[in-house]
Amino acid sequence: MPQTKNEIRDLLGGIQASPQHRLGQNFMIDGNLVRVVAAAGELSQNDAVIEVGPGTGTLTGELLAAARRVLAVEIDRKLAEMLIARYADDARIEILNADALAGKHQLNSRVIQWIDHARREGLAVKLVSNLPYAIASPLVVELLIAGVDLLAFTVQKEVAQRLRSAADGELYGPLSIMVQLLADVEQLRTMPPQAFWPMPKVDSALVRMRRRDRLGIEAERFSRFVHGVFSSRRKTLKKAMELASVMDVESALTAAGLDGQLRPQNVTVEQWWGLFFAAQRQ
Repeated sequence: MPQTKNEIRDLLGGIQASPQHRLGQNFMIDGNLVRVVAAAGELSQNDAVIEVGPGTGTLTGELLAAARRVLAVEIDRKLAEMLIARYADDARIEILNADALAGKHQLNSRVIQWIDHARREGLAVKLVSNLPYAIASPLVVELLIAGVDLLAFTVQKEVAQRLRSAADGELYGPLSIMVQLLADVEQLRTMPPQAFWPMPKVDSALVRMRRRDRLGIEAERFSRFVHGVFSSRRKTLKKAMELASVMDVESALTAAGLDGQLRPQNVTVEQWWGLFFAAQRQ
């Protein structure tokens, strides 16, 4: 059952804990929205679901009721210990007291192993989470690269807009490009600060991604290429590519059919993919 604000306070008080701003702990206290997030994952008994940042477990129970297996990844030791005690007799759930990321562009090895094991069992792997804002952007990209089939999560509204932004948009950048080449992205609804405790200073959004990977084995190299060029986003595309040490920039631009006087943010997602391959052939 979803937990109220008072119930979450009592649970935290029982373990002498309080919300940690540095960990992005904003607990969802609107029971209806907890169920909306769970439903967005379209879960069944053929699914293994990852929850990152389960907190006091308000969403966790909904996931366990719908999916075959749950991996709850909680970095906060006190919260992880509370969840381990609560679910000690339930073999369907594993509580991992760790950071879901081993580095900015690397998943925790235990998360990777869990995904691989679930896939060998023939289960679809999904993420359903109220994500800590600080890790949302790198995490969703790495999970898509790792083969997670569907992601449904709450995130800062601006991040949701960045995920879906098109070329020429103020928020368009490497995250937009990577995600849109790895998945179909939809924003399902916005969520007000009052849906969480403590209240964040910004609106949140519920996002769903269905994996449609067009990067394949080139994902890591493509990511380095795009990030390298975007690091000089105020320069022309030609100059930014030169600063990123791309070989034979003129030939790559010609092969991709792009004007070197464009800025990186003017290049569409599809054009970035074409430019990457043109640059590899030079």
